[in-house]
Amino acid sequence: MTQHGSTQQESDASRGSPRTIQEVLNSHLHCRTVGDLEGDLRENYADDVVLLSAEGVNRGHDGVRYLADVLQSYIKDGSFQFHKLLTDGEIGLLVWTGSTDELKIHDGVDSFVVRDGRIAAQTIHYSTRR
Repeated sequence: MTQHGSTQQESDASRGSPRTIQEVLNSHLHCRTVGDLEGDLRENYADDVVLLSAEGVNRGHDGVRYLADVLQSYIKDGSFQFHKLLTDGEIGLLVWTGSTDELKIHDGVDSFVVRDGRIAAQTIHYSTRR
């Protein structure tokens, strides 16, 4: 259920056809850039999303929140740069970096599977250096 009590499928149906992968990922990046995690979850993530990362396998919106908290523990008030977004069919790849005065992420790579206008699966990789 979304925050307004409708299901994701009803919300997508009200828009017409499901959004393209490019639309979903652009919305995801916009939400994250402005710090709107909950809006990102409502608009872009399937309820049963599966996430794979060095933290293990996480599921659902709580899994997204957990991994967002892990990233924020490294770069709380830093900035992120998105260098490349590639898509083909339902698969996407994002290359990104992030930094604060003390820490840098130089090799961020996320991959996505988008189905029915929602992120159904995501892999997340990055490493930090001081």
